[in-house]
Amino acid sequence: MPKPLHEPVDAALIPRFAGHATFMRLPAVASAEGLDVALLGIPWDGGTTNRAGARHGPREVRNQSSLIRRVHPVTGIAPYERLAVADVGDLAVQPIDPAAALRQIEEGIARICAQGALPLSVGGDHLTTLPVLRAIRKADPARGPLGLVQFDAHSDTADRYFGDNPYTHGTPFRRAIEEGVLDPRRMAQIGIRGSVYAPDEHQPTFSK
Repeated sequence: MPKPLHEPVDAALIPRFAGHATFMRLPAVASAEGLDVALLGIPWDGGTTNRAGARHGPREVRNQSSLIRRVHPVTGIAPYERLAVADVGDLAVQPIDPAAALRQIEEGIARICAQGALPLSVGGDHLTTLPVLRAIRKADPARGPLGLVQFDAHSDTADRYFGDNPYTHGTPFRRAIEEGVLDPRRMAQIGIRGSVYAPDEHQPTFSK
């Protein structure tokens, strides 16, 4: 039996400012079962060292995504006619214990993978990426370390912040490489710019 496909609410029939805010105006569903792609929010920014507030990102992205229409203007592809996609809500991540929060994120992504869907998440600060990658890597151990395409101003490969803190928004990809989750030979970082803390900040060696 083919999977049921979900279509966004038609803005020509129901205005964009009406109804519940969901990613792409797709249905809100309780489970990733039967989906090809599960859209979800990770409202957590406990790893940030500056400019907190990314925990509010999922809610705002849902709101702004109401502007996206169904068909790509260049390719003519209508993705919702090819894939079963829906909004599965936000992960419940507690805001004050980073170690516990990372476990909660990894477990939440693992559940989605176990249900047969690809997770497409909106954070959250950049540290949320680490447990997401961990869960995806563990879901299919035979595939080996993951590749990564990163659009960012910073490489997020620092080692420690404020003493001996290894888990911040500036360290996720260093930790992922050290843990064997990411293959550094299959990483493309696009848009890296700005000043750095030290001349050797981007050297491919790890002190710990």
